[in-house]
Amino acid sequence: MNKIGIADYGMTVWDGGCYSLERRLDQFKSCGFDGIEVLNAANVEDAVRKAALFRRKGMSFLTCSINGAPEATFETAAALGCQYVWLNCGRCTRDVPFETWIRRAKNYTACAADWGIKAALHNHLGSVIEKQSEVERFMEEIPEALLLLDIGHLAAAGGDNAAVIRNYHDRLASVHLKDVLIKNASIPPDADNWWDRLEFREIGGGNIGLDFSSVFSSLKAADFGKWFLIEQDTHKKDPLSELIQTKEQINYWMKGN
Repeated sequence: MNKIGIADYGMTVWDGGCYSLERRLDQFKSCGFDGIEVLNAANVEDAVRKAALFRRKGMSFLTCSINGAPEATFETAAALGCQYVWLNCGRCTRDVPFETWIRRAKNYTACAADWGIKAALHNHLGSVIEKQSEVERFMEEIPEALLLLDIGHLAAAGGDNAAVIRNYHDRLASVHLKDVLIKNASIPPDADNWWDRLEFREIGGGNIGLDFSSVFSSLKAADFGKWFLIEQDTHKKDPLSELIQTKEQINYWMKGN
């Protein structure tokens, strides 16, 4: 049975910050969600305190991040039983040479492995790994790494989510689910200011014709049993109502519709 959690960046944007993790967990639990993707902490002590809060609330997290401290992140992730950490090996904008970033990513992945932790790539517009061909090259170059597949970012970059799922289903850390709304079609797809061209919305709130049927069919065919993570960057009304709407859409598609 798949679990459904929240990658809560959009909630933080809506609120202007996360002022109370406890309140946020209560909100998500009341809506039937299983947890939040990332436990963000200022230091190891803060991470332990927050992990205890998750446990007390009956909620889960998949990974953790100690602000600005990769080695402490690996150590804490291992202690808290996380399976992966986000691959975060320095500046990763489009002007960074692929070979430079891969070199750094290999070192990061190896250091995470020293703690029994996998490093997971999050494909993202405006980053070194944006297009499907770049995802594929990364997966070939670093076979030890996982893929935190963001279907919105890949679709916006012209990629085929179903093909990526079929090829790398056994290396998926989890899946970020969202839709894509083009706001200004006059801006080229490969423009640096991609955020002026589009925004990420709830499933069904986009206009690029993202093929959710093939996405979920591919996940079911691969017997995907990990987390679905709703990451809606842009909310236009009460976030909880939109997140519930997307959860209902996930259940709809997973039932074979």
